[in-house]
Amino acid sequence: MKVAVIGGTGPQGLGIAKRFAIEGVKVIVGSRKEEKALTLVDETKKELKGYDLNMVGMANEDAAKEGDILILTVPLTAQKPTLGGIKEFCTDKIILDATVPLETAIGGKPYRFIDLMEGSAAERTEKILEGTGAKVISAFCNISNSHLANIPNEINCDCLIAGNDDEAKNIAAELINKLPGVQTIDCGILEKSRVIEKITPLLIGLNIKYKSHYGGLRITGIPQFEQK
Repeated sequence: MKVAVIGGTGPQGLGIAKRFAIEGVKVIVGSRKEEKALTLVDETKKELKGYDLNMVGMANEDAAKEGDILILTVPLTAQKPTLGGIKEFCTDKIILDATVPLETAIGGKPYRFIDLMEGSAAERTEKILEGTGAKVISAFCNISNSHLANIPNEINCDCLIAGNDDEAKNIAAELINKLPGVQTIDCGILEKSRVIEKITPLLIGLNIKYKSHYGGLRITGIPQFEQK
């Protein structure tokens, strides 16, 4: 299984790519410009030279074509054009969407949320990819870049996911649970992404208030995702 991180050269995307590669997953780092992806992959391999990383860099379109599971890690403003560029390669694939509609997209505060016509960024992705058979799952919205970059320490957070396809969520959970310290919590249908995404600006606000970079979320009293 190859995981393609679309928009994988930003802090979130590269952090996710590094974490999965360390766990032995075949990772493709996608970027709008192939050269940038290749450069960052080369730098990552030097940075993490103690690990045997199976990681390559490609343009987003090539990454989407080659990847079995795609992880979308782009800002809200880049969501629509990025998906438009890779749509033809998304047929019947699982798409993990980490997009959060923050007010920074329009020059506002990072702890404020933008309400989208579709209800959530993940539902917007589903709408854009309509007709491809892609299974869209909201994921990684609430795990901070600092946690991802804090290698080799465990990620002390839950990963809340939501999607309409149970089989796709099973596959996604098996992948996500490879990350040390992460527990996957199934929140239900994709519509639940409206709530999941709104948790992120709250966490950002708390990190600002308490001068932290590691504020995260743990759900208590609920079992970790169980494959069906």
